[in-house]
Amino acid sequence: MRYTLSYQKPHQHFVDIRFTVNNPGRDVTYLQLPSWRPGRYEIQNFAKNIQKFHVEDGNGNPLPFRKVTKDRWEVETKGVQKLEVIYNYYAVQMDAGGTYLDEEQLYVNFVNCLLFAEGHLEEECRIDLKLPGDYEVACGLRKEGKHTLIADSYYIMVDSPMIASNQLTHRTYEVAGTVFHLWVMGHCRLNWDKALQDFKGFTEAQVKAMGGFPIDNYHFLFQFLPYKAYHGVEHFNSTIITLGPDYEINDPEMYKNLLGISSHELYHAWNIIRIRPTEMMPYDFTKENYFTTGFVVEGVTTYMGDVFLARGGAFTPDDYLIELNKNLQRHLTNWGRFNHSLADSSWDMWLDGYSPGIPNRKVSIYIKGCLISLLLDLKIREVTNNEKSLDSVMQILNKEFAEQNRGYTYQNFIEVASGVAGKPLDKFFADYVTGKEPLEDVLDKQLKWAGLKLQSRETGNDCARLFGFKVTEKDNQTFVTDIAPFSPADELLVKNDELVALNGRKVTTNLPQLLNKQEEVTLTFFRNQKLQQAVLKSNGTTYFKDCKIVLDPEAGNNQLLNLKAWIGKVSFE
Repeated sequence: MRYTLSYQKPHQHFVDIRFTVNNPGRDVTYLQLPSWRPGRYEIQNFAKNIQKFHVEDGNGNPLPFRKVTKDRWEVETKGVQKLEVIYNYYAVQMDAGGTYLDEEQLYVNFVNCLLFAEGHLEEECRIDLKLPGDYEVACGLRKEGKHTLIADSYYIMVDSPMIASNQLTHRTYEVAGTVFHLWVMGHCRLNWDKALQDFKGFTEAQVKAMGGFPIDNYHFLFQFLPYKAYHGVEHFNSTIITLGPDYEINDPEMYKNLLGISSHELYHAWNIIRIRPTEMMPYDFTKENYFTTGFVVEGVTTYMGDVFLARGGAFTPDDYLIELNKNLQRHLTNWGRFNHSLADSSWDMWLDGYSPGIPNRKVSIYIKGCLISLLLDLKIREVTNNEKSLDSVMQILNKEFAEQNRGYTYQNFIEVASGVAGKPLDKFFADYVTGKEPLEDVLDKQLKWAGLKLQSRETGNDCARLFGFKVTEKDNQTFVTDIAPFSPADELLVKNDELVALNGRKVTTNLPQLLNKQEEVTLTFFRNQKLQQAVLKSNGTTYFKDCKIVLDPEAGNNQLLNLKAWIGKVSFE
């Protein structure tokens, strides 16, 4: 299969595509545009961005075709020696999974816009890019000349995004024989000396833990944007990351975001790119690929990404605990943890996994998956006296499944983890993965082994503490944003109620001052543009407790040694 990408008016964002298949060899050929992309487990319907679509033979004669599904075409190709499809694609989506064209760059996730002919997925693919002569191409695919890309198969091609521009910044570093490329598109004021040191540090930690890197080159493709952005997607030998605003890139918090998302995406080079659930061997781009091990794909990666930043020296132990506590707090304020298991939420990624969804329905495979990975790692370390860990589990999955080109099942993961621990872990998975048992007690117990503890205290926010609701303020207006189940607020308020008065006094941004620890209040609010009133009474229970993981001041030497074996350091501020 061969593709030519060109454009005439980049400000209009349309990419012109010519797709050629020589000797289709069938009376009827089916053409398919993917319905979803690797790294995002939801149907995305890329075909909606196609404006024009025409099919002809190699001599320019039209061929009869018809659309048979939303993104599938049937073409009559009896006796046809060359099939050509001429179409365009609207490229205006600037995120890590999109395709974008303007006067400064052509950025393409090929899975968005390149058709395939059924029966040709394993064949070599060639992409000819019609670009300005001074454009450089950042991509993990091998090059033939300056602007031609070659992929061994369609699967590799659509798992290899590219950025083409004359404004790219490029740096490299090397770890264990693999060259790692950092490509930046956008205004770049990055401290390169520090960035290269930190990137090399977490890369070395990952490569050491996994016993080598699976390929000899890897590409970080960054889109530094002038507005707020945070998105990354893993690929075969690359990742594309959008981050902004670019002028804050060296600020401590933004820089930590850069490190966090980069370490996360690099670990995906093993976990999902190669260590893959059996349900995705191979990817079926025509429909949903349901799987229950999303907590392994994203949860283990979220956990490991931050751990390797600590082990590699890019994060201090305090930095690591800050990130871990963010995930803990997000989990504990997600009431869906009482209704949906981690396994169910993995399966339902295809339903609403990337949106908030209805209130209190599900958990995050990233957040709860991270905490489950933490528990599993510490449990294995404890029962094996630090001789084995979650690293060991992933090494075995890599060797026995990825390197053998076979996928793993949920039961495979349990069996490997149990084998590493030297004891059955079926109850652990039944309680916390397929079940909905709370994590607080087991987390506190497991953390003590590593010299940490779970610290809980009442929040200083009275509306959250006494009545069980949180608010957000915007333009001198106050809206209800979260409500604890079974709280006083749960009986009377709903999300998005606009609070306008408390005990007859106007509410703007002064709700905490008006509350002032009162345990019974009269709230006036708008709901659906109707003015309503309700009396809230505290029931003696406190809600939205602040819970975080801290260093135990009474931790003994053995506990601190365990902590060091785990994250590599024990020096806290």
